[in-house]
Amino acid sequence: MSEKVLVTGGAGYIGSHACKALAAAGYIPVTLDNLSTGWRDAVKFGPLVQADLLDRAALDAAFAEHRPVAVLHFAALSQVGEAMAEPGKYWRNNVSGSLNLIEAAIDADCLNFVFSSTCATYGDRDGDVLDEDTPQAPLNAYGASKRAIEDMLTDFRASHGLNSVIFRYFNVAGADPDAEVGEYHRPETHLIPLILDAVDGKRAALTIHGTDYPTPDGTCIRDYVHVMDLVDAHVKGLEWLRAERGSRVFCLGTGDGFSVREVVDATRHVTNRDVPMQDGPRRGGDAVKLVCGSTRAKAELGWTPDRSTMKQMIRDAWRWHQNGHYQA
Repeated sequence: MSEKVLVTGGAGYIGSHACKALAAAGYIPVTLDNLSTGWRDAVKFGPLVQADLLDRAALDAAFAEHRPVAVLHFAALSQVGEAMAEPGKYWRNNVSGSLNLIEAAIDADCLNFVFSSTCATYGDRDGDVLDEDTPQAPLNAYGASKRAIEDMLTDFRASHGLNSVIFRYFNVAGADPDAEVGEYHRPETHLIPLILDAVDGKRAALTIHGTDYPTPDGTCIRDYVHVMDLVDAHVKGLEWLRAERGSRVFCLGTGDGFSVREVVDATRHVTNRDVPMQDGPRRGGDAVKLVCGSTRAKAELGWTPDRSTMKQMIRDAWRWHQNGHYQA
């Protein structure tokens, strides 16, 4: 029988794509999700356990029933604006939930753990390209909670032999090229879907949050990675752990930065449509520029972000945007 992998947040954007990649690699992905932001319709590649990370008994039951060989941990609150306004919500959900999950995994002797972290742990390091050794100084409770979970994983490795691969990644974009799963948030907060909503008339205009940043066109710059490339790295990280190569941190990005206006221009080119826009104020907690400067994942995991060109990410996202959706 195929081995099982527990995927927290597997009903969400990145988690659902990871489940597809795991199934293609011969695993049975077991989605654990409370469906607060995920979608039941996105769980297509293995069973669903509807449970909350704050419910330790439910976690223990899931490990006992499915006996996974590893955990891929995506579940988290992740909105910067909300994290600035309600930090306690982020510390409670992300950190306490992750502690429950880690301890349940250890008690079930499931000692391979792949963690979805973020470049938001670095904060605002203007002019720096970011790698695994860059000092971390998060600007908000989202980034701070992710850094805290990284620290927990380090501590539990020393005390209980929990091996982990930590991925700090940059802005994730695109969608499954087959349009079986895609990016669908309610409310939507991610840039490319927001642009496509404006293109398609689903919103009056794209609001650009901040036009006075110290960048060539005044808007924030981010490194974008295709979701299919990202989840391919997670499968490679799982195999790294199963080969007993030890715990490791990897940054996942392309090394190319795009401003908000450059992403808008690329969307115009791909869709051949206008993008209605309006200027808005800066959002608290937003860094000026976040770009990956690491080649460790390429060198050590053999990871290559082949689909992570801006136009390809927009093409795949546009295909899903036109044809895919989930029912509440």
